[in-house]
Amino acid sequence: MIKAGIVGATGYAGVELVRLLQSHPEVTVAGISSVSYEGKSISEVYPNLYKICDDTLESEDALIDKCDIIFASLPHGLSEKLAKKCVEKGVKLIDLGADFRLDSAEEYTKWYGKTYEEKDLHEKSVYLIPELMRAEYKGQPVIGNPGCYPTSIALGLAPLMKSGLVKDDGIVIDSKSGVTGAGRGLADNTHYPNCNEAFSPYKVAAHRHTPEIEQTLSKLADKKVNVTFVPHLLPVNRGIISTIYASLSSVVGAEELHKLYSDFYAREKFVRVLPLGKAANLRDVKFSNYCDISVHADEHTGRAIIVSAIDNMVKGAAGQAIQNMNIMFSLKEDCGLDFIPPAF
Repeated sequence: MIKAGIVGATGYAGVELVRLLQSHPEVTVAGISSVSYEGKSISEVYPNLYKICDDTLESEDALIDKCDIIFASLPHGLSEKLAKKCVEKGVKLIDLGADFRLDSAEEYTKWYGKTYEEKDLHEKSVYLIPELMRAEYKGQPVIGNPGCYPTSIALGLAPLMKSGLVKDDGIVIDSKSGVTGAGRGLADNTHYPNCNEAFSPYKVAAHRHTPEIEQTLSKLADKKVNVTFVPHLLPVNRGIISTIYASLSSVVGAEELHKLYSDFYAREKFVRVLPLGKAANLRDVKFSNYCDISVHADEHTGRAIIVSAIDNMVKGAAGQAIQNMNIMFSLKEDCGLDFIPPAF
């Protein structure tokens, strides 16, 4: 059995890892850590885990010595030092934060206000969206797990970017996320009276996921890509839906677009290209590792409209981290991730 530890286990992504790993046939949760709740059991913090996982929350150093892999679910700037400790002891690490997502140290400083302190460590890491980049994993001890918005957007745009059909000046991304995307910390805009019965954009043209989105799309297109990205806060607990508008260099009908996407994702279990005429819906991916994509052609304007839906806590965080762990340990990618979305 693979012995896994979760640092930051009481955050939303961390506790989702605890929940999902209970069902993984090849993994045992060997330890969990939380600075805020050290010494308490996880089920005291999250009663849904009572008599399922009552483990006591420890220090992160206590976990490293008894684990094969550490999942770091920490704010940006905190994973580098933990990754260094893990690598020195031969322990693998998957970072669900931002410390190993960006290739450029300058971009990291610009958007996150921090610097890369362990630059050589970044040479030993890889950023991995499994469906698009699994071939880039060559035994690196550290994986940077993608952000939730960038995952929904990259999967939604990859077939178009690889095809060369998208004009350079025309990608607009309108994304909506459930409140869990903001994390467990308190903030005015996620306070119940302010987000309930409300709907609003936030961090317009200034969201930290923008460079990650552009980095991935640029690699897919093999040229520099800039986007207009506007996130919105939905008054729901979980889920992301991204509606993406892309101007095309030639006239492409709906059936041709649909075939492009269906062929591209034909062998991908977790990406479901919906039949023509259907629209992706948050409800249909909830609690699962699926990404649903619907393809639409606006022949009047010469644009493709792509709708991508994921559960931000699963495919956008913990589920994708487990999928990446499966790649690390040469397991089937869907191992421990066979969750069927509920009907309602």
